[in-house]
Amino acid sequence: MDKSKTSNNHIKPLTSGNFVTVLSIDGGGNRGIIPAIILSFLELELQKLDGKDARLADYFDMIAGTSTGGLVTAMLAAPNEDNRPLFAASDIKSFYLQHCPKIFPQPKGAFAQFRRMVSTLFEPRYAGNYLHSLVREKLGKTTLHQTLTNVVIPTFDIKLLQPIIFSSFKVKDENIMDAQLSDICIGTSAAPTYLPAHEFQNKDSSENTKEFNLVDGSVAANNPTLVAIEEVMKGACKGNLNHFPSKVIDCTKILIISLGTGSAKVDGRYNAKRASNWGILGWLLSTGSVPLVDVFTQSSADMVDIHMSAIFPDCQSKLNYLRIQEDTLSGTSSSIDIATKENLEDLVRIGEELLKKPVSRMNLDTGVLEPAKDEKETNEDALKRFATLLFDERRLRYTRSS
Repeated sequence: MDKSKTSNNHIKPLTSGNFVTVLSIDGGGNRGIIPAIILSFLELELQKLDGKDARLADYFDMIAGTSTGGLVTAMLAAPNEDNRPLFAASDIKSFYLQHCPKIFPQPKGAFAQFRRMVSTLFEPRYAGNYLHSLVREKLGKTTLHQTLTNVVIPTFDIKLLQPIIFSSFKVKDENIMDAQLSDICIGTSAAPTYLPAHEFQNKDSSENTKEFNLVDGSVAANNPTLVAIEEVMKGACKGNLNHFPSKVIDCTKILIISLGTGSAKVDGRYNAKRASNWGILGWLLSTGSVPLVDVFTQSSADMVDIHMSAIFPDCQSKLNYLRIQEDTLSGTSSSIDIATKENLEDLVRIGEELLKKPVSRMNLDTGVLEPAKDEKETNEDALKRFATLLFDERRLRYTRSS
């Protein structure tokens, strides 16, 4: 295989392969460290097969991300000055460790904590200035159509009360959607009660202006896997997947890795007895968290996994879908904004331990993610298998084009 074609330059193949490849990353604030560990491992396995310059954007036809996952998506797919990915997957962990304490500055002392709790009743917990300047610095004026592979980033327009999906495929059909990645990332990260909503305007090629009033994409799709699949299928129908000539794509033709950022299903912080006494304040401030946000983000993520788990076995393609999620977070590790050194390092440890755990599947009877009884793989094993599939798929496309 010619390494100059596969590792040194991102050149989109023009002929068909066997699969459409999708990577999806959930929202979750500083818990984005967990999928960062998983992504670093996967990219390292691809480098073992295809050389040290291999990057994830070279192997996925679509990368989808919500909130913190949207930021990771942009980091993996935005080009640098050499038209290669702005970040290697191995850089993302250090990015979080360095910048999360400044994105989510922690109050020091009891009085500062009390003052923040009171101020949260009237304004977002964080001003967002550091995050906004950081995103604009890293992504510059890069727009959606300039990404090195297709991306999809869900947001929610609070003025229109409807989801806004920023998709590479939509750029080809709706020029007005070709916004700057920085604006998209700031919008999809604007978690209600945590960070301020983001307003910006965008012009299409005819100088028509559209206004966006965005909050966190987790309001609509904390797990963006289904959104990504929908965009892929629509893109194929419209001929936007130029390497995949068939206009009919089913789950036998899709490889999907879906990465969660962890959840706290087992720590029992909420229960009906406690919630029955909550009013507005209780749903917004309880046990150091925001129950209302936890409920809608976790429910939307789980519903997607339930759908995916039901669809893929029916298509005899169970092994084409890999969901990696840690459902046993507790205490500070389950928060999206406790960015102390100790907690961030704990999230790194959780991500590393998750690699060693067995592959889990959603139990459709109980709705619980549990170790797959008929599979012997760990998450690490499954990622190695996917790395081989991704490498073989890319090699096949180039072989057929030569």
